Amino acid sequence: MTDKPVLKIGHLRITDHLILGVTDLKLKKGMETFKHCTLEPVLKNGWNEVADDLAAGLLDGAFILAPTAMDIYKSGVGIKLILFTHKSGSILVKSMRAGIERIEDFAGKVVLIPYQLSVHNMLFHRLLKEKGLNLGTTRDKNADVYQEVVAPFQMPDAIELDEDGEIAGFIVAEPFGTKVINSGNGEALHLSCDLWPKHPCCVLVMRDEVIEKNPDAVYELTHSLVRSGMAVEAQPKPGSIIGADFLGQDPDLIYKVLTEPKERISTDELFPVIDDLARIQDYMKDEMGILTDKIDLDKFVDTRFAKDAGAK
Repeated sequence: MTDKPVLKIGHLRITDHLILGVTDLKLKKGMETFKHCTLEPVLKNGWNEVADDLAAGLLDGAFILAPTAMDIYKSGVGIKLILFTHKSGSILVKSMRAGIERIEDFAGKVVLIPYQLSVHNMLFHRLLKEKGLNLGTTRDKNADVYQEVVAPFQMPDAIELDEDGEIAGFIVAEPFGTKVINSGNGEALHLSCDLWPKHPCCVLVMRDEVIEKNPDAVYELTHSLVRSGMAVEAQPKPGSIIGADFLGQDPDLIYKVLTEPKERISTDELFPVIDDLARIQDYMKDEMGILTDKIDLDKFVDTRFAKDAGAK
């Protein structure tokens, strides 16, 4: 029996959340021991589930999209951003059936995104804007390209079943882009690291009551995650084996995502950079209009745990 609190942390099966799987395995194998808590990763199918369960208090924390976390905080839910979970790690893939050669060819077609409040949406919006194209829904008369929200794990099937090539492509966290490319149904158009080098995307947020009641547990978790990120960066081969099990994917696929090229995703620079978050917030409000109000990022971000863990 134990009276240690259980930290329920929501996540998806994407490479952006690999460090959670590494920490989970270290605990299960006895390579690390938590004195102040036990860890329970909680797998979710899509971002709406993560957001809803976090807001409802069904999760103690979550690996979640940075702009989605900002929106949840703005709505009055008591959470703090305490760590980045990775940098870069996403890809824009064009469908082989859609006849896409360049960004302009997306006009009149559908692009799949994992969530509206995502850096993926921001990056694709910026690409279209540079070409004079508007991104919107099918209900938007001014839209040149139509976005559709699809959970990351469903995107490969959506592309495979789209026999008429109505879906031009998608932008998503790995490994789902490389999975579609390997199947022959897609081709890389841009890596997200080329569009914004070392950009943030997913972050770790914790509920305020967890931080207040069990700060030692949050310190402990943060320390382990930072070490896990360093280990993946230094040793991608064992990291890919762990990731394959945690993410339910092929080890060779995960290894490719971690190494080809090396800049595709990084897991050893997890300190929350407020200027990067401000860049996301400013663009999504001022250029996209999907954030209605800006939040005080200095109040939203709690860096003491990352500092104590030695995150860089």
